[in-house]
Amino acid sequence: MLIQVNCSNCHAPLQLPPAANSICCVLCQAITLIADPRSLPLPLPSSSHQQQPLPSPYNHAPPGPPPQAHGRKRAVICGVSYKNTQYELNGCINDANCMKFLLVNRFMFPESSIIMLTEEETDPHKRPTKRNIRMALRWLVQGCQPGDSLVFHYSGHGSQQKDDNGDEVDGYDETLCPLDFESQGMIVDDEINATIVRPLPCGVKLLAIIDACHSGTVLDLPYLCKMDRKGRNVWEDHRPRSGMWKGTNGGEVISFSGCADDQTSADTSALSKITSTGAMTYSFIQAIEYGHATTYGNMLNAMRSNIRHVDEGGFVTSLLTMLLTGGSLGGRSRQEPQLTATEPFDVYNKPFSL
Repeated sequence: MLIQVNCSNCHAPLQLPPAANSICCVLCQAITLIADPRSLPLPLPSSSHQQQPLPSPYNHAPPGPPPQAHGRKRAVICGVSYKNTQYELNGCINDANCMKFLLVNRFMFPESSIIMLTEEETDPHKRPTKRNIRMALRWLVQGCQPGDSLVFHYSGHGSQQKDDNGDEVDGYDETLCPLDFESQGMIVDDEINATIVRPLPCGVKLLAIIDACHSGTVLDLPYLCKMDRKGRNVWEDHRPRSGMWKGTNGGEVISFSGCADDQTSADTSALSKITSTGAMTYSFIQAIEYGHATTYGNMLNAMRSNIRHVDEGGFVTSLLTMLLTGGSLGGRSRQEPQLTATEPFDVYNKPFSL
């Protein structure tokens, strides 16, 4: 039986194998020593006792922690506009606000169970810095129980970097760019997978909505749904050749992302006709509002169709990607939202749910 402990350095939750006297954290690489694993408290039986939730990693952060999650639904919503920089985006905070409105009013997420990370937040611990995003993601899965429904929405820049551990089919890791990425670095898909995918226990489901460039496999999930314009689909195996496990601890993770790993996502006013939004976030919400959220396959088709038929002039190139790659995006293909998951499933039979 696995025993849960906290990393001695970053306090991330770790699962200690039986009789082990140390464990290496996948996030910060620190070694946590256990004097005698037998001295650790055993999990309480679920039949007669309710297991106490582990303390939130935010307890180790500076003053100003986010609200405690309560109920069976919780979400982290992150919108990064990079205001007053050369990377500025116009629609990301709009995306975050629209996603919160959708979750609260359509899917009954309690407002107190949603962490918003945007530059509009006055609390410095709720700005979308690398540290705050990391801590929020740990909070999202901390102490989750069977029946919980979790959501991670990100709208901002995404990029790629050379894979250094051989777990990527295309040789590149996908990344998210926090507000302070120039000084603190990007958040790599390996870390995202280790933080919110691998620890997820049986009976818990997580939906990720990632509106960023190069975001197709940014959660490093094992399977990618390849779908053509007629809706025909097949699941592509993206499990690392090394055998490294990228799935969950029994839970279910499904991710909608803005585009394929080699594509860019648009920040545009062409869809709403009123204000700037991320093309993928707007299409995701519109698919739900127009009644297409019956199955995951119908959702994906509706999102792709909406983006495909928008006016050509509404799309913009990714300045960040151009700067990082030193090239032009003129010849790249139009963005197509992607669907990835921890396990293959029938996309036209599985109901969409939050």
